[in-house]
Amino acid sequence: MNKNKIYILTDHQNRNPVFKLFSFEGGRHFDQLQRNQFYSLIWIKEGDGVLKVDFSEYAFQKNTLFSFTPYQPFMFSESQKLSGVALQYHADFYCIHRDEEETNCDTVIFNNIYQAPFVGVDRESERKLDQTLEQLEQELKNEEYSDRKLLIPYLKIFLITASRIKPGNKFVEPRFSNPQTPLVLRELQNAIGDFFKEKHNAGDYAMLLNIPLNTLAKLVKTHFNKTLTNLITERIIIEAKRELYLTSRSVKEIAWKLGYPDEFYFSRLFKKWAGISPKVYRETVGFGKAELTSENS
Repeated sequence: MNKNKIYILTDHQNRNPVFKLFSFEGGRHFDQLQRNQFYSLIWIKEGDGVLKVDFSEYAFQKNTLFSFTPYQPFMFSESQKLSGVALQYHADFYCIHRDEEETNCDTVIFNNIYQAPFVGVDRESERKLDQTLEQLEQELKNEEYSDRKLLIPYLKIFLITASRIKPGNKFVEPRFSNPQTPLVLRELQNAIGDFFKEKHNAGDYAMLLNIPLNTLAKLVKTHFNKTLTNLITERIIIEAKRELYLTSRSVKEIAWKLGYPDEFYFSRLFKKWAGISPKVYRETVGFGKAELTSENS
């Protein structure tokens, strides 16, 4: 797409941006901590450096596609000059939760706590992604059709293409010296999935798996580049965000559902991770929009 070109689509009612597509040269767009209300897909085509996201750091190379959820903190430090394309959209524009199997991106591209939030782009995927970006750009430039109805289908194609290359990410595929390690980590993933609403402490999972806490913590840090506590908390926060977006439950109800009798403690935990309160998250990302939409359809 055209270099240094920025396309912004705004909501007709409140005039807030809901979709952005732009190319960039240099790291100035992302060299400060980012916390915005968009789903962000950032394709670094040239250059390399270090990504800081949440509480982790990752070295990256050129031709890498990054994905971030609303209010997820991230920033890039470049070693060699960065250039690429950024695509950002609001949940009002396209909700990844309503039809989770449609693009397979909710737990593959976004919200996968067990993988780094990026994927190395192979040549065939590069061709497909470039083609889709050109189609998005043409639709944004088309003044004849102001509704731009093709943007969402093209966005879905981009997400599907990205989700198909994610599992084969050569940068984050773990290598295990002990053949029992993959089994332990799979059991941990299953345990977190089953009990994160009631068991919030790292020690609980060490007891469930019958493995010393220090041993489990080292495995998690080595293979997921996160602490065990952070891994558990990330899963809780992801569920909290879904509840805030998809339902009209009160913060107190959501806190109770996630195992926190004290809604104020839960709100402080949420703000620590998301950078904003549950109330502000709901107001800026969504208030039961999917639930209300399905009722009216």
